[in-house]
Amino acid sequence: MKRAEAPDPLRLVAWYDDNARALPWRVGPADRKAGVPPDPYRVWLSEVMLQQTTVAAVGRYYADFTRRWPDVDALAAAPVDEVMAAWAGLGYYARARHMKACAEIVARDHGGRFPTTAAELAELPGIGPYTAAAIAAIAFDEPVPVVDGNVERVLARVFGVETPLPKAKAEIRDLQATLTPRDRPGDYAQAVMDLGATICTPRRPACGRCPWRASCAARRAGDPERLPVKAPKRKRPTRYGAAFVISRDDGAVLLRRRPAHGLLGGMVEVPGTTWGDTPLNGAPGGRPRARDWTRLKPPVRHVFTHFELELAVWTARMPNGASPPDGCWWQPREGLADAGLPSVMKKALEAGLPGATRTT
Repeated sequence: MKRAEAPDPLRLVAWYDDNARALPWRVGPADRKAGVPPDPYRVWLSEVMLQQTTVAAVGRYYADFTRRWPDVDALAAAPVDEVMAAWAGLGYYARARHMKACAEIVARDHGGRFPTTAAELAELPGIGPYTAAAIAAIAFDEPVPVVDGNVERVLARVFGVETPLPKAKAEIRDLQATLTPRDRPGDYAQAVMDLGATICTPRRPACGRCPWRASCAARRAGDPERLPVKAPKRKRPTRYGAAFVISRDDGAVLLRRRPAHGLLGGMVEVPGTTWGDTPLNGAPGGRPRARDWTRLKPPVRHVFTHFELELAVWTARMPNGASPPDGCWWQPREGLADAGLPSVMKKALEAGLPGATRTT
């Protein structure tokens, strides 16, 4: 598969000037030309939130975070429980813990100012190679190659990369490095992302509107959807556990906090068993003392990155005045929606107490 010519990065930047997506964390081309600089804090916050998540999912979380904590010093000073609760539902909760730790380091050790190079940014918690490059390019105009999923798709098609992903990542990064201009590298990086998000889409790419169409090997071959080639996905294993949805006669629900480290670390949950590889048979041990235990069917299912979870939901009641077990507390029913529950625990509560976590 051969390209007609090398794609022109400045042609793409010119396209971006007229077609950039309006995103709440982005300083658009017109404002940049007027001298408005990007806010490194908001660039960092958005990039952390966008990891493994869509732009559509991030919008309201970003608005809430920037309203409550408008700069890195404010986020650094915020109680960690409040930050984790505000993050609930966005997924990949280790990001929130690392984000909080990063804010504290920037506030304490860097005077509230983010480092300006990708190499220095990568030393901070929760900032990997992609995020470091994105912040450095967008906030500080460092000419470093920025490669996300959209960029991988665009460059795999333009250059006709036949190596399957993820093995092709290093090759695509090298290609991006050859294209990244010294002038406006941040706008160029965002331009490639926007091209992938709006034109060079996974299905039915709008090749006729693409500013790089003359250089695209996949378009010339007549089958752009074939690229990028992806290695076959491994089937996710299934893990099993039980969730104990226990309510008091006045409607309060028993909750506890997970350990600080590990999956869903520091998040609020209903009591339950550990998660293992064997399906549960019969009533699980370790249930709090309560009355009227009932197992609900079907179980709750939730998909994590590396495995699927099947939770058997057991419900029970305790009388008013009953003391919560060690490490637990009674959460008023009307406060469940704001308790900072991760999605899997919201599912368990919805199964055991329909409508429990809905907001009005």
